[in-house]
Amino acid sequence: MAGPPGAVRRAVPPPPSPEDRMPRRTPLALLAVLLVAGPPAWAAPSPAAKPAVTARAQAKPSATTPVASVEGITEYRLPNGLRVLLFPDPTKPTVTVNVTYLVGSKHEGYGETGMAHLLEHLMFKGTPTTPNVPQALTERGARPNGTTWLDRTNYYETLPASDDNLKWALSFEADRMVHSFIAQKDLDSEMTVVRNEFESGENDPRGILFKRTMSAAYLWHNYGKATIGAKADLEHVPIDRLQSFYRRYYRPDNAVLVVAGSFQPAKALALVQSTFGKLKRPATPVPLTYTQEPTQDGEREVTLRRVGDNQLLTSVYHVPEGAHPDFAAIDVLTEVMGDAPSGRLYKALVETKKAARVSAFNFQLRDPGVVGFSTEARQDQPLAPAREALLQTVEEAAKKPFTAEEVHRAKTSLAKQTELLLNNSERAAILLSEWAAVGDWRLLFLHRDRIEAVTPADVTRVAAAYLKGSNRTLGTFLPTPKPDRAELPPAVDVAKAVDGYQGRALVAQGEAFDPSPANIEARVQRGELPGGIKYAVLPKKTRGEMVNLALTLRWGTGESVHGKLPAAAYTGRMLMRGTTKRTRQQLADALDTLKARVGVEGGALGASVSIECPRASLPEVLKLVAEVLREPSFDAREFAVLKQERLAALESQRSEPQMQGGIAFWRALSAHYPKGHPYYVPTLEERLSDVKDVTLEQARDFHRQFYGASNGELAVVGDFDAKDLLALAGTLFNGWKSPGPYARVPKTYQPVAPQVLALETPDKANAYFLAGQALKLRADDADWPGVMMGNFVLGGGFLNSRLATRVRQKDGLSYGVGSSVDSGDLDAVGSFVTYAIYAPQNAQKLEAAMREEVTRAVQKGLTQEELDKARSGLLEYRQTSRAQNGNLANQLASYLYFGRTLAFDAALEAKLLKLTPEDVRKALANHVDWSKATLVRAGDFATAAKQAATPVNVPASP
Repeated sequence: MAGPPGAVRRAVPPPPSPEDRMPRRTPLALLAVLLVAGPPAWAAPSPAAKPAVTARAQAKPSATTPVASVEGITEYRLPNGLRVLLFPDPTKPTVTVNVTYLVGSKHEGYGETGMAHLLEHLMFKGTPTTPNVPQALTERGARPNGTTWLDRTNYYETLPASDDNLKWALSFEADRMVHSFIAQKDLDSEMTVVRNEFESGENDPRGILFKRTMSAAYLWHNYGKATIGAKADLEHVPIDRLQSFYRRYYRPDNAVLVVAGSFQPAKALALVQSTFGKLKRPATPVPLTYTQEPTQDGEREVTLRRVGDNQLLTSVYHVPEGAHPDFAAIDVLTEVMGDAPSGRLYKALVETKKAARVSAFNFQLRDPGVVGFSTEARQDQPLAPAREALLQTVEEAAKKPFTAEEVHRAKTSLAKQTELLLNNSERAAILLSEWAAVGDWRLLFLHRDRIEAVTPADVTRVAAAYLKGSNRTLGTFLPTPKPDRAELPPAVDVAKAVDGYQGRALVAQGEAFDPSPANIEARVQRGELPGGIKYAVLPKKTRGEMVNLALTLRWGTGESVHGKLPAAAYTGRMLMRGTTKRTRQQLADALDTLKARVGVEGGALGASVSIECPRASLPEVLKLVAEVLREPSFDAREFAVLKQERLAALESQRSEPQMQGGIAFWRALSAHYPKGHPYYVPTLEERLSDVKDVTLEQARDFHRQFYGASNGELAVVGDFDAKDLLALAGTLFNGWKSPGPYARVPKTYQPVAPQVLALETPDKANAYFLAGQALKLRADDADWPGVMMGNFVLGGGFLNSRLATRVRQKDGLSYGVGSSVDSGDLDAVGSFVTYAIYAPQNAQKLEAAMREEVTRAVQKGLTQEELDKARSGLLEYRQTSRAQNGNLANQLASYLYFGRTLAFDAALEAKLLKLTPEDVRKALANHVDWSKATLVRAGDFATAAKQAATPVNVPASP
């Protein structure tokens, strides 16, 4: 709940295959990864608060009169001060309700660190009218979350679009704005959950280093304090101070409501007035923060010494607040510096092998924020050259003026990100939280326009203004006779900056689409291309004329690929690093220009492609993909860089409990596959050895021996001409034959004897637990619906499963807990897995709770009420999944391979509707047995045992 908005939490980790993906730039919400303490995935009201004050001081308009309207988003203002943004999008069969409160960790007082985030957790504990929030959300198939950040806190839920769901969501959010329990009993249990979340963040050296760097960069402003808070504050916060904080900031005149998706604006506005409009504006005004960070007057340095694997450097520099016109040039500067492979840092450190990875990021905040640059070196690399190269490249950037090519490339990439975002109303609704916190939601569009106007001279100017040694936090203090300080400009009047701004023309609207299996089947077209690829296409009108494509190519046999997995993996990883016609950078530039998001992966038994782009770009994007697949360059320099990056990524995981535990678990369940088999799970050391031993010629040979389009599946969903697309695909892939034979490699079921594996990961505050077993189960087995439903009750849903209710809500033992079940699609081979993160000293309590809940579900089943509520939620989740064009394209492609249509979904969901509690219990009992489970514990249990044996000295009362 404290991660960045939209963060995807995988139900259970798949067989681990760590990827080397460092963000080159941090968007507004990504800092939550580092400061809030959620799992990594990708975040002055002193003077900057004045624009908001100015805006509030305007004459009160009618609640039905638009205050502002930009590109399909319209703002209204209720008499009680609530700002309401309506973003209708009939192409989405969902509606998103997002409430943003302009309060975050910045507003916390002494002894209150972490209070905003802790309150966010308690807001899910219920109100008098909704005592069980997770249950209520799960019953409606909602995808909800809450996130806390420096300047704001937001809560949102995406539900299937209907007047009833919208009315419920608005009523619920209005209710918990002022009537949440915020009770001592909930604080007692949730405090330990948040502490577990805090300890989870303590496992990550990058996050801890960044927290230390930020605390040194800010002497007085609360941006220097992590949103997760201090452990002591979390453990001792009085409930009355938390309640006071809630009453002080949770109010209509300190909130922004966004409604996005499929709804009627007039109905929605009426519902807003009948729910939020009833709330009164408190007599006491919202408190304003007034602390300003003084100009930095010299270099600062912080050193972190903890268990870890790679060497890290992070350097941050103060920059103006996010509303300042300079921030457009700062965004471009960040992109130019941190891009790979064209970025200046990449060329100065990675290509010269001084470091393994680099990244650049900035934090666009309400008050002056930072721009930062990071690099990572392996243990055997000297750090001094990397440090010297990093600081020289950054702080002397202005001495080498930025070129038109660099700036154009960066602007094109940033423009693509914005356009893709605006074509997805659900994502845009969440991101508006960030811009509202910066000062006004319209800044999203104003900032986009400012980026378009940025010149190379602007980028050079901001680099000279802010990237100074005296403005740096990295190194030790050095007395400086003549400090060269970076003076920040005056605060911006945001209301004046956005006054009269009109934005651009509306993007193309799509159609309202029914994602039911019957409707999909009525519209999908299937067939086979001349070369042998099967296809399924579903043309439909979409917002922004967007289209999603999924392509899978298959080759090889179990015998022919045996022992060639490393070569196959590196063949796949080299595909997007250049073709015989284009360098890696030229390829990236072409895709940015076409506004396309493309993913290409390859392995021992095939390759997969995903495309998301506008209709007009699809033909050229598909041509580029065909070029990538058929004509990779296998550049020697790129191969050397790739190996270095992979070594760094793998070595950084040596001490991580989750990676070590995951590898051990999946190796135990897959032990019957011999080394060299396509389904063999290698150890971390074997992966490192493979990276060192694999050669460029082996990768090139694998491509020559196996790649081709003799077998595969193509699925396309969105706005496109089916006839033209299929003709083009046939031309691009016809005649490209796989040299060798193809035969599907079946998965085989083999029972695994129960075992307990304990792995020590020293100096890691958080431990990882996995328990589960292999299942002899296929998706068309009679038991599958019951097993699926039983698992949903046991470990699915939103904080409302039995495991979450017991382990997290009641016992407070884990921030992340759940279960997952999988069945084979073609072979009767599946798995059942439970998982949790936890403090090592709680190992026995956690395992006992997990065992008891799983055993109770298997032996005693569930109630009719549980089944009815779970069934409703599960069916809504399935329907919503099919409403996502990317998901639907992948499903159609995989169904071509399985020999299925959406009639399979219809039949499965009909079976789910007929299930009785006894059906579910029997299905679970037929397949799940805790006594046969493999248990894996990974953590610092030795230190926990030592601490438990040490007497605690309790001070005597005075």
